[in-house]
Amino acid sequence: MRPPYGKDESLFQSECPSCESKSCVASCDEKIIFIADDGTPTLTFKENGCTFCDACAEVCETGVLSLENEGTADWLNAVFKISLEACVAHQGVICHACKEPCIDDAILFNGMFNPVIDDEKCTACGFCMSRCPTQAISYEVFELKQEVDQTEV
Repeated sequence: MRPPYGKDESLFQSECPSCESKSCVASCDEKIIFIADDGTPTLTFKENGCTFCDACAEVCETGVLSLENEGTADWLNAVFKISLEACVAHQGVICHACKEPCIDDAILFNGMFNPVIDDEKCTACGFCMSRCPTQAISYEVFELKQEVDQTEV
């Protein structure tokens, strides 16, 4: 998964490996950005999530992460899901560990149990994943694609 403020996967692949400073990593107060084996920035939600604080975009020297990329300034390129089998709330245990850190109110409960993620509200910030005691939350990444300007078509 890519940090916010990116526009196109091909830019990550072409620009990030040659970036020597890797300033996006150092700028992240949540410590969720790391450099993958291919030299590109990716995210981990083991302990925290993304606050969309702008810091990584502000320090990106190559412009791969940019505050001008408003389309990816409020969400990450993934869809989160809750495993019915692994989630203790789905097994009848009262647990709201995933809902409490969700600043977007994207995790809904059917009564006391049965949490579901509202894909319309979820920004894929990852805080729910870092807080789940049974690691019942996972995600599927989708590729960032450059938007085609309709005036050029």
